[in-house]
Amino acid sequence: MEAYLLDWANLLMRWLHLISGVAWIGASFYFVMLDMSLRKPAKAGDSERGVSGESWAVHGGGVYHSQKYLAGPRGEPLSEHLHWSKWEAYTTWLSGMGLMAIIYWFGASTYLIDPQVRAWTVPQAVLLSIGTLVVSWFIYDGLCRLLGSRENLLAAIVFVYILLCDWLLFQLFSARAAYIHVGAVMGTMMAANVFFHIIPGQKKMVAQIHAGEEPDPRYGIIGKQRSVHNTYFTLPVLFIMISNHYPMTYAHAHGWLVLALIMMAGVLIRQYFVLRHINRHKLWLPSAAVVLLLISLVWLMPKPAAQGAVSISFQQVQPIFIERCVTCHAQHPIQPGFAQPPKGVLLETPEQIKQHAVLVGQTTQTRYMPIGNLTGMTDEERQLVVDWVAQGANIDE
Repeated sequence: MEAYLLDWANLLMRWLHLISGVAWIGASFYFVMLDMSLRKPAKAGDSERGVSGESWAVHGGGVYHSQKYLAGPRGEPLSEHLHWSKWEAYTTWLSGMGLMAIIYWFGASTYLIDPQVRAWTVPQAVLLSIGTLVVSWFIYDGLCRLLGSRENLLAAIVFVYILLCDWLLFQLFSARAAYIHVGAVMGTMMAANVFFHIIPGQKKMVAQIHAGEEPDPRYGIIGKQRSVHNTYFTLPVLFIMISNHYPMTYAHAHGWLVLALIMMAGVLIRQYFVLRHINRHKLWLPSAAVVLLLISLVWLMPKPAAQGAVSISFQQVQPIFIERCVTCHAQHPIQPGFAQPPKGVLLETPEQIKQHAVLVGQTTQTRYMPIGNLTGMTDEERQLVVDWVAQGANIDE
């Protein structure tokens, strides 16, 4: 019953995370587009009123006219009815931490810890997981405070730091958990940017405007910088959110480097669209992204399993399935933490094994299954299963 309830908690929290993430990233993309699309006000009177830029758009059967005031309107009061874009960010991060707790902290022995990487105890692994997120925020925030005026240098160092986290996390946790933690590190930075800098700065500026004071431009500069960082984090984070469905990426022996290539592709694609908003079409950016993805595709391509002169019979591999796979992939799993077979895959009968043979071969070869190698499949057993699948997965003896 506990595993069943956890599955429901996982489902509902994941749904909330997806919905709030769509809202947050959608708002982020929209405001970046809006900011980059601003033109000089057509009316001289608008500039005198404090308008620094404007944009006209058509959508949903209507025409919209947006104007930006760097320091609020001049000669007229600032409206009390302001829209604040913050709860999308907070809900996304909180629901993400909820998923982290349900899957990787509560299920640390299954999903977070890989004894072949580091044999942590559950408390050690969970504390290290939390500590990684906290420490990474302070390092990132410190870099921004120290190098805030040197944009290019700051961006380069932050990128190198993310790559360092990527590599280091693969030395600490399971490959799947390492990917998710890289995403959680960036997601924490993004949400903390909103919570600690963007929203407080905006509140101070609004308070100064309402008090009739000239707002401190520092708050706008800092908020803009952190917003720009957030928009470049979005595509890598979105990939990581779906990555656990694609073990071919993180289960690779150099999964951290695979993630680095894909994240770089995401940054290049995002940069293309940011520049496109100001009619600068740098086609080399998406072209370079495609090259990186093609490199990843070719590099990750499974190597043909050795056919071997000796034919492998089903009788040789069936005990491996019974001992290493059926504990989870059964109608009624006996492995703690599983209320139902993962992804509905059953491997109890020869016919079921034959039905899923291709998937079994792929996930066994990439070492994704057994997950976290919970059942202790040996390299010899793994190779035997892979070769049997390559020979046609024959169950008729």
